[in-house]
Amino acid sequence: MSNNAFFAMMARMKYIDRWALMRNTAKESLSAHSLETAMLAHALCLLSNRRYGTQYDAERAALLAIYHDCGEIITGDLPTPVKYFNPDIKNAYRAVESSARSDLLNMLPEELRADYEAVLAPAGEDDALKPILKAADKLSALIKCIEERRMGNTEFTSAEESTRRSLQQLQLPVVQDFLQEFIPAYSLTLDELNGEKSDD
Repeated sequence: MSNNAFFAMMARMKYIDRWALMRNTAKESLSAHSLETAMLAHALCLLSNRRYGTQYDAERAALLAIYHDCGEIITGDLPTPVKYFNPDIKNAYRAVESSARSDLLNMLPEELRADYEAVLAPAGEDDALKPILKAADKLSALIKCIEERRMGNTEFTSAEESTRRSLQQLQLPVVQDFLQEFIPAYSLTLDELNGEKSDD
């Protein structure tokens, strides 16, 4: 195993397709999902800090989100219905994910491993960010569902409904703000986003 292969492996996130059991009108790569999740996590932190007096580290949240699914470079994207089918599969998959992250860390030079271990396997000091990262991950999934629905694909209808429910159940006021204020724009056309009016 090369100790200089880490970044070449990270580059392969763009080859991992999500939503493997679903018919997609547009494929979503792990790389695209990770970037979107990072932007969302960063925004949720900033909004919460401004509106609710929290002290989230927005930059740290964005960094953790970039790498939050990197183990899937090795494991592939296991569909949610399979991953959580029963406790045995859930626990086994967590062990596989942990092993995959260890393998990735071993692809780094020794002097960088401790730095990246703090990102790939964050310790207790990052626990406060876990709800934000979870919310950002689910918001990214919701956005994918909305995009597919806008393209006339009913395959994602149930996924959109269940994802909205799970987001509404989160005990984070900033998530409800984001759902109300920013998510509706994802249903707009480009012209509508640009504020252009039709000739009618």
